[in-house]
Amino acid sequence: MKSAGAGTETSAVYPEQELTGRILEAAFAVHNSLGAGFLEKVYENALLIELRSMGISCASQQAVQVRYRGSMVGDYQADILVEGRVLVELKACSALDPNHEAQIMNYLRASGMKVGLLINCGRPRLEYRRFVN
Repeated sequence: MKSAGAGTETSAVYPEQELTGRILEAAFAVHNSLGAGFLEKVYENALLIELRSMGISCASQQAVQVRYRGSMVGDYQADILVEGRVLVELKACSALDPNHEAQIMNYLRASGMKVGLLINCGRPRLEYRRFVN
């Protein structure tokens, strides 16, 4: 699993690079407008509005099945699924930590999705990391 965050990306091409770039553009617009300090759900709702205004298909709290050895063992609610190709996990906390990274990596692995964005709106500057399974 590869991760890249703000300020660390190179000219390398990532899967879904164009789409994740547009998602981040929307996240920056939301964060620039609202700032830090709201609950995660506020940012989720605002990001959905921003993505849809950009013509991007997205769904919130979408049930994603978790499989183990070919059997469905449960599901979790993805914060936002974008175009059915990118999983967005939102946080509104003082800092991202390894548990948040493990969470999104597990979600990607269990769901079979290839690309995820971990976005933290809880700081004065938007924090994000891109994950590729």
